[in-house]
Amino acid sequence: MTLKLDDKKQIVAEVSQAASAALSAVLADYRGLTVGQMTKLRAQAREQGVFIRVVRNTLARRAMQGTDFECLHDDLVGPTIIALSLNDPGAAARLFKAFAKDNQRLEVKALAVGGRKYGAKDIDVLATLPTRDQALSMLLGLMQAPVTNFARTLNEIPTKFVRALAQVKDQKAA
Repeated sequence: MTLKLDDKKQIVAEVSQAASAALSAVLADYRGLTVGQMTKLRAQAREQGVFIRVVRNTLARRAMQGTDFECLHDDLVGPTIIALSLNDPGAAARLFKAFAKDNQRLEVKALAVGGRKYGAKDIDVLATLPTRDQALSMLLGLMQAPVTNFARTLNEIPTKFVRALAQVKDQKAA
């Protein structure tokens, strides 16, 4: 299908805007996936806050110029689907990793975070990053631990005293 210049500019602007706001990007080869599978992938992406798009490689290269994902320039070869994590850095990686379990035809090419390019084998590292809520709860747990331990220590003093009185009472009763 041929695109008019205005359509191409619109696609480049849309992808560029998403790329400039994204936290991470994942590129994958989608050859062999059916339309139903792609529709399912897009629906899952919407649920997880991931911008996903199939774009011509030349347009994708233009859209990513001046963003943190310019390092993916060399990997934009062949049929490529671009996933950009907008809210959570690991969302796109988790999406593609989970989808690839059921659909072996989806092959991750490369990923980028913070202007650094990583290979397809590094998807596990990015996919296992905690979500924002998980990270906040872990931080809260770490901040709360010293206070909790201090409260337990303070509570232990009267508990030991009560135990000692109970032992004295038992000894006198015997």
